[in-house]
Amino acid sequence: MTDTTPIDPDVLSLFRCPLTRSPMTQQGNELVAEVGGLRYPINDGIPILLIDEAKLPEGIATLDEFKQKFAGQIPG
Repeated sequence: MTDTTPIDPDVLSLFRCPLTRSPMTQQGNELVAEVGGLRYPINDGIPILLIDEAKLPEGIATLDEFKQKFAGQIPG
């Protein structure tokens, strides 16, 4: 079951994409990274911030392809 209840803005401001470390916004039942657009699910009100659980943006087939495309924006 998924929950589309908005996350408190103060709490949301603390979340960062675990790969790009960019801020995130909530879109429905997902958190979306500002850099690259990785989409992380929210299950039962709990964000699942695991890179392996993220949906890749359209047009990118693999995580390696994502990392190459956004290499300059991913902290070392």
